[in-house]
Amino acid sequence: MPLRRSLFTRLLRSLALLALSWLALSWLIVLVLRFVPPWTSAVIMERQASAWLHNEPNFRLQHHWVPWSQISPYVPLAMVASEDQKFPFHHGFDVDAIQDALDAADDGKRLRGASTISQQTAKNLFLWNGRSFVRKGLEAYFTVLIELTWPKQRILEVYMNLAELGDGVYGVGAASDVYFNTVPARLSQAQAARLAAVLPSPRRFRADRPSAYVLGRANWIQQQMQQLGGPAYLEGKQRTSAPRQR
Repeated sequence: MPLRRSLFTRLLRSLALLALSWLALSWLIVLVLRFVPPWTSAVIMERQASAWLHNEPNFRLQHHWVPWSQISPYVPLAMVASEDQKFPFHHGFDVDAIQDALDAADDGKRLRGASTISQQTAKNLFLWNGRSFVRKGLEAYFTVLIELTWPKQRILEVYMNLAELGDGVYGVGAASDVYFNTVPARLSQAQAARLAAVLPSPRRFRADRPSAYVLGRANWIQQQMQQLGGPAYLEGKQRTSAPRQR
């Protein structure tokens, strides 16, 4: 009996040490990435591996990092207007959006996403596509770490550089070159809105050859950008409270 108790105690200590080591390592990685540009992401590697496994000869991965200072201010504003208008105010989770999604599901409607830009950044950088409780749990964990460790501008900077904006096209640097033959700093308000408009389904829609849906959504995004007050919305100059509705 004492031997079993001793083995059980050692096992618990080992598991606790393993858990603490993982927590420390994951936080250290998040801390380092506050200052060091990530050269790739889990989602990018997953897409590349899928292309290899399914023998997609025409697949071409395009991605390169662009710092915040070299990106048009319309790009982050367009993505916030499109994806997460409460981004400057929440701490990683939009409780109202989550509740609205749950209410819609209770009414028998299709469960819609309620992920914030912070959550999407955590998923794109560290996790994989798909839906499972394990992935959502890890997404929430990394979202908390990112929100505690990074300023809002860094979260947006990483998001803009990792977001899938076409099949194999990741980040605003590659997208501005592929779709508009320009650099991110020269993207206009309309071009930034088109990039944000394809985010719901970037492998289906294109920013350079927009469908009627993309054009309509881009126009809506531009209206939201203006209503938010322009790029100053993300600089704190005109922000007094979160928008009540999108």
